[in-house]
Amino acid sequence: MAAAGGNPSQCRWLKDKFGLSWQIIPRNMSDFLANSDPAKAKRAMDSMLKMSKIEIAELEQAIQD
Repeated sequence: MAAAGGNPSQCRWLKDKFGLSWQIIPRNMSDFLANSDPAKAKRAMDSMLKMSKIEIAELEQAIQD
């Protein structure tokens, strides 16, 4: 991903050239991280923290296991 003068990091966070940190997240991210089953929510969070680009299919798999 081109950061246009900024610095990309894990979980799709970006610190832009002005020093502002921001993140692009999928619309349904709360479905994964706020799952009513705490074990599924934890698996989704653990999976996401390993990503530099958020992969929906991997998050879906994490809550299915």
